Amino acid sequence: MSAIVPGAGQIYNRKYWKAPIVWAGLGVSFWFVQRNTKEYKRYKRNYLAVIDNDPTTVDEFEGRVSSSQLLDATDTYRRWRDLSYVAVGLCYLLNVVDATVDGYFVRFDVGTDLSLHLAPSLQTAAMGAPGFSLALTLR
Repeated sequence: MSAIVPGAGQIYNRKYWKAPIVWAGLGVSFWFVQRNTKEYKRYKRNYLAVIDNDPTTVDEFEGRVSSSQLLDATDTYRRWRDLSYVAVGLCYLLNVVDATVDGYFVRFDVGTDLSLHLAPSLQTAAMGAPGFSLALTLR
């Protein structure tokens, strides 16, 4: 369900408190995508205005910022925009994985008797080497 509607799997698994975390993660990631895209376009537009060798075009900074500084800012915002898309993908993927794992463990039965036994290992003894085996038995 979370693959179709983010947060729906958490609600279906009755982990209601996780759905707002999923929505917040995706919302913040999308906000950063929008913000970094806006700034990337702004600095790219100004960079192109500076290097076009047309005296009639004026950049927003009115020559106070060099073309190399504008190019650095453009590259930085492009990189941040790309990382923001990665964050969206990771939030979405973690949402689906969390809902899937939670759905699986809802039906996972853990008994009340969790005991630890120390016993000689027959497989190791059959090869002629002494050894010990630890077995965690769930009953």
